[in-house]
Formats: sequence, C-alpha cells, structure tokens
Amino acid sequence: MQAFSLIEIIGYLGSFFIAFAMTFSSIIRLRWFSLIGTILFTTYGFAIGAYPVGIVNAFIMITNIVFLTKQYTKKELFRTLSVRNDNNYLLDFIQFHKADIAKFFPKFEHHVSDEKISFLVLRNMQVAGVFIGRMIDKNTLCVELDYVTPEYRDYKLGQYIYNAKQPIFLERSINTLISGSYSLKNDAYLKKLGFEEKVQEGNTIYYKHFES
Repeated sequence: MQAFSLIEIIGYLGSFFIAFAMTFSSIIRLRWFSLIGTILFTTYGFAIGAYPVGIVNAFIMITNIVFLTKQYTKKELFRTLSVRNDNNYLLDFIQFHKADIAKFFPKFEHHVSDEKISFLVLRNMQVAGVFIGRMIDKNTLCVELDYVTPEYRDYKLGQYIYNAKQPIFLERSINTLISGSYSLKNDAYLKKLGFEEKVQEGNTIYYKHFES
C-alpha cells in the first residue's frame, strides 16, 4: 500500500477545504474555509514546483484575507423594526424560510398573541432575520424564534439583539431573557452569546440577565 508523503497530504487537505467551502451558504464561512484551503494549496504548489498552482492560490488567499478583514472591520448599521404579530411580511418571511427555521426551531409554530413581541432585524437596511418572544412577566421575555438568514450568520446580529442597550428591550423594561433548548445548533449559538444553561424541573433552559 502506497504511503502518502506530507506534501501530498497537504495537497489533499487543501482540495478538501476548498471543495467543502462551496457547501456553505454563509459567505463568511465560505471565505474562511476557502482561506484555509488556499493556504494549504499555495504551500503544496510551491513545494512541488507547480508554480502556476501556487501563484493562483496565493492570489485567492490574499483575496480572502482582504475580504475577511473588511467584513470584520467595516461599520455596519443594525436596526430592529417592531411589527405586529400578524404582519403580512412577517408571516410570509416565516413561511418562505420554514424549512430552514425547522433546523434550529423544529417545533416552532407562530400563533398571534398579545403577549408576544415581534420585530424584524435589519442589517444595512436589509432584512436579515426575525425575532419573536413571549412575555412571561413584566421584565422577562421567552425567546420563541430568533432566526437569521444563512448569509448573515456571523453572530453579529445576535450580539446586537442580546444586548442590554437593545432599544426594544429597554422600552419594555425587559431585563431577563429565557429560551428553551430547541436544538443543538441553537443551544451552541445561545452559549456563545452569553446565555447560561440551567436545568429547571427536568428541562434545560437558557437565560440571560441584564444588569440594571
């Protein structure tokens, strides 16, 4: 059985990362995996003397670095826009993204209620996601849906929403957010955004409290 050399392994890994990058709908993730792949392929190309391969991948590598640098350093406008729970755009948005929403909130069903608050999350004036919560008491909101479209999943919207200075929470005197354990992906998302895990009556919940 033929043993692969280190440089061959680097070449195969580079191919894998570049191919795998194409499976992401998130541009940020695509660029990160493409960057790793092109670093490996640049190394491979120059190591075996395939200079055209090395040069092309070095160019793509630099392009990825420039793009990611701009993405993480540019100033963006985030806004929340309150809407009625029966707003037609909100209902159409949920229906259109129903299959993708089910990956993170498999049991989610939207029911109109006076106890709920709904808002669209805008990023540079583009609708990037929707948020729906239900008031538990005068200061506590239960998160029922926090959905972000694939191209905007870089945690920036979550960091904007789950902030003590979030206007929609401030104007309603909301200082505590709770969420059920809806899916492993959403659980990981909440933990990254500062929610704490707690077991209550045999159920896992996540909560975040804003200091006054």
